Amino acid sequence: MVTHVVRVSPSADRLPVTGQLAWKLAELAVHAPSPDPDVAEMIANRVIDNAGVAAASLLRPPVAAARDQALAHRAASGGAGVFGVAGPSVSPEWAAWANGVAVRELDFHDTFLAADYSHPADNIPPILAVAQHLGRTGAELARAIAVAYEVQVALVGGICLHEHKIDHVAHLGPSAAAGIGALLGLPVEVIYHAIGQALHTTTATRQSRKGEISSWKAYAPAFAGKAAIEAVDRAMRGQGAPAPIYEGEDGVIAWLLSGPGAEYAVELPAPGEATRGILRTYTKAHSAEYQAQALIDLAIDLRARIGDPAKVERITIHTSHHTHHVIGSGAGDPQKYDPAASRETLDHSLPYIFAVALQDGAWHHVDSYLPERAARPDTVELWRKIATLEDPEWTAAYHHPERRAFGGRVVVELADGSTIEQSRAVADAHPDGARPFARADYIAKFRALAAGAVSETEKDRFLDLATRLAGLTAAEVAALNLEAGIGSVPGTKGIF
Repeated sequence: MVTHVVRVSPSADRLPVTGQLAWKLAELAVHAPSPDPDVAEMIANRVIDNAGVAAASLLRPPVAAARDQALAHRAASGGAGVFGVAGPSVSPEWAAWANGVAVRELDFHDTFLAADYSHPADNIPPILAVAQHLGRTGAELARAIAVAYEVQVALVGGICLHEHKIDHVAHLGPSAAAGIGALLGLPVEVIYHAIGQALHTTTATRQSRKGEISSWKAYAPAFAGKAAIEAVDRAMRGQGAPAPIYEGEDGVIAWLLSGPGAEYAVELPAPGEATRGILRTYTKAHSAEYQAQALIDLAIDLRARIGDPAKVERITIHTSHHTHHVIGSGAGDPQKYDPAASRETLDHSLPYIFAVALQDGAWHHVDSYLPERAARPDTVELWRKIATLEDPEWTAAYHHPERRAFGGRVVVELADGSTIEQSRAVADAHPDGARPFARADYIAKFRALAAGAVSETEKDRFLDLATRLAGLTAAEVAALNLEAGIGSVPGTKGIF
């Protein structure tokens, strides 16, 4: 790996294009080799994972609205498939939009946490859509996805956005653009301009994940994927980008991040070095924000020790700065304790999540968020007894470069004056956890989430393709869509 130091450069210094981060990312996209076998296997796993969580969300209103928008943009030739719909192909940027929302809606696919947050599988819908539209093979698709993951992991590992209240999709636009550039075998200069445009158009505030969280939480990554496709298209037509996009006097670092005196270290593979970043990422066993995963597992285990949750007087979760301030009581959001809050808000409320997991001894992507479940009096009572505290030891563990910990230490005070304490560093499904996810787990998750929405025959057909991803023909890549009997007539109306 090569560490690229990124800092603001005065315009008068005329920073060479070859020294800019966007150029280094573009070089990675051009020179990356085919993925190693274990990387190719994990890419297939994440394609399966995306399809499962998308299948479970197909009838939800945000997904239906995005799908209807996409169906209003049929492709005259080529085109890409829309999850759930058989037949019509749509323009690739709109397929990426619809499929990106479906993948993101339930907050149930993969994650990478480091200096910032991310869901790297958000890269897959735009890259797959372009691959289908332009007739690319599975080998080309797998290499492109590996590149996008590598860029995403590098940016998330080296540049903190949330400190400045910038939404994490600002790292997604560049990674998706790099992946599409790799897919199409574009020159470094074209990919460089696409990355710059994609970053410039996908920088937004974190309010989408703060306060009363709306359906835009699912739309924001899909918007970044759609913007990345459009950026690559413009760059291919010879259109440039603001430059230097990261390092300029009026660029991202100078005005949106830590300012003219800041430095960021971004680690990238050397030219020709294997792209293995995807193996540093992890998926979810539970439909909730990733920093709640280990604590859901812990709550389920604690239920047996506590017995009746009604005996609880107080629960304090000692955890990292990120967890406390993003999904804990440190966020200062009263909505995180509101029984009438949206599902999107509840899946970013650790006190709510912990209360329900403790009471039920389980977690479900639908049932655990039902309005009647959130409003249950005994749940509300327990929920409001739960608070988080930032613990410097857990913050340090969260940022440990080799073994990051995303859990916490839970102290339960009972009515009889006794206390119970238990810790969990990582989720059971994490690569370092008690039950790391493997191919069989991805398939089981897919089948469970697609149950009732997709026929067994269709599940088998899709899994046959996805498990052979790197060896698929262009025709088979075009068929890498999950059909669920949803009609192609829009059910919602807007401008289109």
